[in-house]
Amino acid sequence: MNKEFISAIEMLEQEKGIDKEVIFEAVESALVTAYRKNYADNPNVDVNAYIDKETGEISVYVSLEVVDEVLDDTLQIALEDAKEIDPDYEVGDLVSFVVTPNEFGRIAAQSVKQTVVQKIREAEKKLIVDRFEDKKGTVLLGKVVRISRGNIVVDIGGAEGVIPAREQVQGERFAVGDKIKVYLSDVKSDDKGAHIRLSRSHPDLVRKLFEMEVPEIEEGIIEIKSIAREAGSRTKIAVYTESEDIDPLGACVGPRGNRVQNIVDELYNEKIDIIIWDDDPFMLISNVLSPAKVETVEIDEEERSARVVVPDYQLSLAIGKSGQNVRLAARLCGWKIDIKSHTQDEEERNGQCQEEEIVTL
Repeated sequence: MNKEFISAIEMLEQEKGIDKEVIFEAVESALVTAYRKNYADNPNVDVNAYIDKETGEISVYVSLEVVDEVLDDTLQIALEDAKEIDPDYEVGDLVSFVVTPNEFGRIAAQSVKQTVVQKIREAEKKLIVDRFEDKKGTVLLGKVVRISRGNIVVDIGGAEGVIPAREQVQGERFAVGDKIKVYLSDVKSDDKGAHIRLSRSHPDLVRKLFEMEVPEIEEGIIEIKSIAREAGSRTKIAVYTESEDIDPLGACVGPRGNRVQNIVDELYNEKIDIIIWDDDPFMLISNVLSPAKVETVEIDEEERSARVVVPDYQLSLAIGKSGQNVRLAARLCGWKIDIKSHTQDEEERNGQCQEEEIVTL
């Protein structure tokens, strides 16, 4: 070890943000292992290694326990011998000796390399996990650095996260160098390193984008009560405020629609329906079926289901393409919704009345 080694460690600290003390501790630990393997007669010997942080000089110390009767001279030293070194030694004390072998530098260099690399990786992993753990559930701006096996790898500032195929949005296409906003859904580590999972399809991506665009949401004046999303196609979001001076719908849409349009642009033209949350299930269910108009709502509290009647010309709008509108509406409000047109409702009710008349007769 020498000053070049010290300089290399300091460079690692600057480039990777790893405390050089962590690296020194890793090296010293590796030196202890190397000494035990190559020089120690007893693997249980109490050995420590020390690196001078200025010169890079290595010192290896072996400590022996002071005892009245020596049973193992690789671990113990007699009290009378210890007192020759220092009269203050007592039984139970430890006496340390410098035992650095002449060729230990070469052997140490070979033994240390792999351990240092491992410790650096562990330190980097911990650094990444610690840095991004508190950012879980937030939206980050990143840049696409590569696309591999269907996964999109994104640089999120000093670390790389991955958008797995299942967290991507059908129809979105990205190229290397594209800047995108991503939702940080998970951070974990294993033997292979730190893993940051990102998402473009998570419903909370929409939630966080609204918090970023709408100050009233960020400040807590307007609350996002629920979100239902089919990523890449359509999202319904229910908002609420207790303030009589705030129009939650208007605040979310923004002047000339610019707030919601910024979110739509970020989501590559995903449709967004903003509805007003209401604790009254009749009003809530009427609202969540927007943009369709609702005539009547019949609630079954026990089954948590609702029968909704809409004008004939609004039926397809209320149901939506492939049932999407009613499906999202049901998820948004948490109620089962059965939609009937005005004509269907009348026919069913008339049929029921006729059956009842027959039974009565």
